[in-house]
This record gives sequence, C-alpha cells and structure tokens, in this order.
Amino acid sequence: MRLALFQPDIPQNTGTLLRLGACLDLALDIIEPCGFIFNEKAMRRAGMDYLEQVSYRRHNSWQEFLAFRQMHPDEYGRIVLMTTHASYPYTDFHFEKNDIILMGRESAGVPEEVHHTADARLLIPMNPNARSINMAVSAAMVIGEALRQTNLFPQS
Repeated sequence: MRLALFQPDIPQNTGTLLRLGACLDLALDIIEPCGFIFNEKAMRRAGMDYLEQVSYRRHNSWQEFLAFRQMHPDEYGRIVLMTTHASYPYTDFHFEKNDIILMGRESAGVPEEVHHTADARLLIPMNPNARSINMAVSAAMVIGEALRQTNLFPQS
C-alpha cells in the first residue's frame, strides 16, 4: 500500500501525511512540481521529527511516476484516485495490498489525463452542501479503511 500526492499545494498537509506514513509504515510518493519549496526544513516543520522514519520517493513529473510504477509492478499496483468527481464510495471498494491511493492537489485536484489513467475513482460520501474535506484528513480516512481491509496495519 502506498499513498501518492499529486503536486501538493500545502506543506502542512504534506508534512502531516509524511508523519502518518511514518506512524503506519506506509510509503509515500510525491509527484512534483509542488506548490511550495519541498526541502527538509519545510518538511521538518510540518512533519516534525518523523522524516527519518518515513519511506518516500519524489518524482519530477506524472510521466516519471508512471514509468517508475511500470518498472516496479509488485510494489506499485492499481492507482486509486480520491476525487469529488467520482460516484463510487471508498467504503464499498475492495482495496488490495499494493494499491496506490492517489490524492490530488488541494487547490485543483488532478488534470483529466490523470483522472483517466486511474484504475478506480472513489469519493468520500459527505454532506452535499459542503465542497470538500481537507486533503490530509481525507487521505487518513481512506488509508485507515484500506489498511483495515488488507490487514496491513503495523503490528505492535
């Protein structure tokens, strides 16, 4: 199981998810360009002292990410896009151990090319009068369900 962030805009969300990755032994992929300067100082501020504990990989572009995925099929499985433009709830989806949960940019989601590349497009059911849930909170909700289904939570 992996979490991929497509061109994240907000360093605090990225740091929060890096910390989540460290705590849950979940690898992350950062697909650039980011909407902020991605450096150790910025991430340390948001991710605290968890950066040494998290496994993450940076990709310079969507195409580079796809090429890397193709070269590592055991580690990089289906792309499961979380989007408000889906109709299938994540709670009804059957996650697999090598799925990649893909989160779009906080400000704009993902472009059509990325949307069409995804193997599945899921949403979080919510109040129809609300626009969206914070990206880091959304990712945590979905990762929790995916880890529960696949029994991949770290063992104490």
